[in-house]
Amino acid sequence: MHSKDGGKDWLEAELADTLDEDYELELSEPALSLEIRKVYKKAHPDTIDRQTYFRELIRLQSELIKLQDWVAHHKKKIVVIFEGRDSAGKGGVIKRITQRLNPRIARVVALPAPTERETSQWYFQRYVPHLPAGGEIVLFDRSWYNRAGVERVMGFATPDQVEEFFRDVPEFERMLVRSGILLVKYWFSITDEEQQMRFLMRIHDPMKQWKLSPMDLQSRVRWEGYTKAKEEMFARTNISEAPWYIVEGNDKKRARLNCIDHLLNQVPYEPIPHEEIALPERVFNPNYERKVLPPELYVPQKY
Repeated sequence: MHSKDGGKDWLEAELADTLDEDYELELSEPALSLEIRKVYKKAHPDTIDRQTYFRELIRLQSELIKLQDWVAHHKKKIVVIFEGRDSAGKGGVIKRITQRLNPRIARVVALPAPTERETSQWYFQRYVPHLPAGGEIVLFDRSWYNRAGVERVMGFATPDQVEEFFRDVPEFERMLVRSGILLVKYWFSITDEEQQMRFLMRIHDPMKQWKLSPMDLQSRVRWEGYTKAKEEMFARTNISEAPWYIVEGNDKKRARLNCIDHLLNQVPYEPIPHEEIALPERVFNPNYERKVLPPELYVPQKY
């Protein structure tokens, strides 16, 4: 058992490590226009202070580990869908959820555009193989709701295909729930002005330009089209078995904490007892002599 002070030391060490990562991210934006920084700072009120944010994030992540243990122990199945405006912060939340979890239990599914063969399949067919087995959590970074959003707005799906999707998806999701899957759906919402600012920051930061796809840029042009599509999607797919939950995303830090806290509250998990782990003694063979490996096998120590 760790002493109280020992636990505090662990928390401080974790906090320091996470803060260092945050500083790295800030330092990775050397080309970001000072003018954009000024405008962005002026447009945003002060968010949660860094120390408070990371303390709360680490606390929530420790609860996610308990949730993971409960899912694995009881062979539960959880699907979490992340949808929303481009640049609304879905990826940042997913990263914080999975950061300390076992990737064999909690995995992220982010499918590319469908192939020619997949476009000829039953629409939900490409998603079904990625659904969880017992003891797994699957996080969909965009999902079958592409048909209600980008495919509809960009004209990749016909009106008949969109209508068929709206008829099918409520029953498809009810089938998932009846099969024992806990299905949680999040929509990340940001304002028009906030999305524009985030896109500008990505354009002017060479380390973030990869995040901007042609579809992202079109989402600026078609803001109202996406709004109308979202409104109909909510009206026709917000079923009691799997309701939508909207995450206000203008403040990234609050969005992350609020979403993780809410997700934890959707699952009736409880701590799973573990046997105390003891490190076994190393077996020592007096006749074994460690061989010297060729120096060219080693990575050069430049730092």
